Amino acid sequence: MTVTAWKASEVAERVIQKKDVFVLDVRNEDAFADWKIESESFTYKNVPYFDLLDGVEELVPELPQDKEILVVCAKVGSSQMVAEMLSDEGLDVAYLEGGMKAWSEHLEPVKVGDLPGGELYQFVRLGKGCLSYMAISNGEAAIIDATRMTDTFISFAEEKQAVIKHVFDTHLHADHISGGREIAEKTGASYWLPPADAEEVVFSYEKVTDGTNVQIGDTTIDINALYSPGHTIGSTSFVIDNRFLLSGDILFIDSIGRPDLAGKAEDWVGDLRETLYTRYRSLAEELIVLPAHFMIMDEVQDDGSVQEKLGVLFNENHGLNIESEEDFRALVIENLPPQPNSHQEIRQTNMGRLNPDDEKKREMEIGPNRCAVKAQ
Repeated sequence: MTVTAWKASEVAERVIQKKDVFVLDVRNEDAFADWKIESESFTYKNVPYFDLLDGVEELVPELPQDKEILVVCAKVGSSQMVAEMLSDEGLDVAYLEGGMKAWSEHLEPVKVGDLPGGELYQFVRLGKGCLSYMAISNGEAAIIDATRMTDTFISFAEEKQAVIKHVFDTHLHADHISGGREIAEKTGASYWLPPADAEEVVFSYEKVTDGTNVQIGDTTIDINALYSPGHTIGSTSFVIDNRFLLSGDILFIDSIGRPDLAGKAEDWVGDLRETLYTRYRSLAEELIVLPAHFMIMDEVQDDGSVQEKLGVLFNENHGLNIESEEDFRALVIENLPPQPNSHQEIRQTNMGRLNPDDEKKREMEIGPNRCAVKAQ
C-alpha cells in the first residue's frame, strides 16, 4: 500500500476544514501529553516509537479503516519508518514531513479585511497559537508581531507587490522568538518596539509611544492613547483603519493575558485590569479584536481566522466580567498556566542578548502557547 508525505500546509488545511484524520503520534508519552496537533475533528493514539520496533502487527487492528491515518513524530525519521511498517501490513498511511518541528513553524495566511488601497492579513501559526499581521496599502506593508519565520513574510509581501516599510512588536515576547528585527534588517524597514519593554535591548529601534501614528499607503496605524500594560509593562495595542484592534497578548477571544512572564504578576495584574476594564471600555465596541495568540482551536473560525468584535467579548469573555478587583486579582494569580518553555532565554533572545542558531531556536519554542489566563 502507499505511504504519502504530508506537508504542514496540508495538515493545516485538514484542521481548518475539520476533516476526519486519525493521528498516530509516536513521540514519547510526555511530549504527546504536553503538545500535539490540535483539531476537534482529529482522533489520536499515542504509541511511542520504541514500543513499535518489534513490529506493528498488534497495532493494526486498532487503526481505523475509514479515516486518513497520519503518523507524527518530533522530526520525521521515526514517523516515516512506522508509516512504512504499516504500509507493509496493507494500510494506506501518511507521515508529517518535517515532524512536529515543521508543524510548529507553519504559518497559514488568512485575509481578515479590506483596507484603503489594500488588505489586512492574519498569519495563523496553528502549531504554536501565534498570530501575526500584515497590513498592505498601495504597495506598502507593515507587519505586526512577526514570528521568526521571516522568509514567509518577506515572500508574501513580494507576492503582493508590497514594500515592507515598518515592522512592529506589540511587546517584548516571552513565548516565541520575534522575527521583527530580522525582517527590518533584511528589508530596510523601521523596527518599532515599546520603550518600556526595551530597557535591556542591545539594538537600536523606533519607539512606539502614545501619539504615534504611522502611515502606509492610504492606511493609518493609530497607536494614539492605546498604551495597554498588563501582559508586560510596555504592552501596546494598535488600531488599524479605525476598524481593527490589535490587542497583542492583553486580550484574547476566550481568555485574557497573563501578567507574570517577567516575574511581576502581583505588580502587573492591576495594570492588566486597568487596560481591560478602563482603556478598552472606552473604545468602540464595533472594533474587531485581532489578538497575538489563541489558546484553543475553538477560537479559530471556519475561515481559519481568529477574530471577534470587542462588544461581543465584553459580553462573552469571562475575564472582562469580574466586578470585584479583588476577585479579578485572585483569579489571575491562581490560574496562571505553566511558564512557556525556555521563556527566559526567549526574552533574552528578543532583547538581542542571546543569538542562538536556528536549531536552538526551534528547540526553545517547542511546546504549546501559554500566554493566556483561562478566566472561568
